[in-house]
Amino acid sequence: MGDAVSPLERMAEAADDPAGYAARWKARTGSPAVGVLPMNFPAEIAHAAGVLPVVVQEDRNPITLGNNLLSEFNCGYSRNLADQAATGRLDVFDAVFMADHCIQLIGAADVIRELSDRPFHFGQLISSMNDPWTPEQVRLTLAGFVEEMSAFAGVEVTEERLGRSIRAYNRGRRLLRRLYTDRRDGDARFGPTELQTIVKSSMVMQREEHTALLEELVAASVPGARDGGRVRVHLSAHLCHAPKPELLELIEESGGLVVDDDLFHGVRHVSTDADEDRPPLDALVSQYLRRNVAVPCPTRAQSDVDWDSYLVDAVRRSGAEAVISLMVKYCEPHMLYLPEVRKRLDAEGVPHLLLETEHEGMPLETMRTRIEAMFEQVRLGRTRTHAASA
Repeated sequence: MGDAVSPLERMAEAADDPAGYAARWKARTGSPAVGVLPMNFPAEIAHAAGVLPVVVQEDRNPITLGNNLLSEFNCGYSRNLADQAATGRLDVFDAVFMADHCIQLIGAADVIRELSDRPFHFGQLISSMNDPWTPEQVRLTLAGFVEEMSAFAGVEVTEERLGRSIRAYNRGRRLLRRLYTDRRDGDARFGPTELQTIVKSSMVMQREEHTALLEELVAASVPGARDGGRVRVHLSAHLCHAPKPELLELIEESGGLVVDDDLFHGVRHVSTDADEDRPPLDALVSQYLRRNVAVPCPTRAQSDVDWDSYLVDAVRRSGAEAVISLMVKYCEPHMLYLPEVRKRLDAEGVPHLLLETEHEGMPLETMRTRIEAMFEQVRLGRTRTHAASA
């Protein structure tokens, strides 16, 4: 008799094959599954209707038909989504919901709508975050999602149902944030690849099932080794999809310790709960607005917060010694904001390295050389600081 499958292995199975997990869940429950496109669709609404919401992940298949459906200057994730649609890899989903409006993601959405006869609901969340009319516009969009999801599932998403779902999702987010707090404090029981698997699987699995696995995983694990002199790193960006695991492994193999991040498959996704003491729809409106304060996004405009200030504050809180920005090739929001990030980090004396990622063909050994060179500079800086204080 073989060994029992561990919680992390079950999470990895769902994270690596979301369509397979969705198919098994549908067969087991008889309920529908919907594909969700990043970044801000409230999964609680689908959960409240008894529907499985699955954030559609970038898969590892080479892009074939997708390269003919979207221009080559679209990001790899959007071309991969188009390829998944064209080759039937999204057919497991009974509908698709989308809440954001990156122009490249809209291109992928157009392909999905054109190639599928399944319902596709696009609710455009406002990106101007602190205008007087913003809260009401967000509320109208979210109310539209509730109406569309109720009609799709044939189940009314009542306040009671939505409140229960909010509590379930908050519970999972709190557990996930605890793992990141432990990591900042030096507990390395879960490396960046494992943390990504845990967060990625939370975007795929039924919420209560994932939370139960996470509780089991944390209870069975033991605190990991402290930093051991490794360079403490903050990972930034990758706003829609997960960085390749081999890149995360490379950073730590090169002598780094990832102590914090603002990745979509990381702190950005779990940063903000919905207020359980407010009416559910009001709570989701507030959550959307507060999320951009907790972890600012370059796709949002807000006069009183900005990404570069957030990064400086995050580095100070975690004790990170360097920032590595992972920029998806052709990601326009990141490219437009990058000069401000560089300028601010330089002014604060924070070492910063930009690594460009793509769906296929990342030059890992070249990246290794650049990462190791930056880490060596950080260590030399430590030596100079120690000598000056001696």
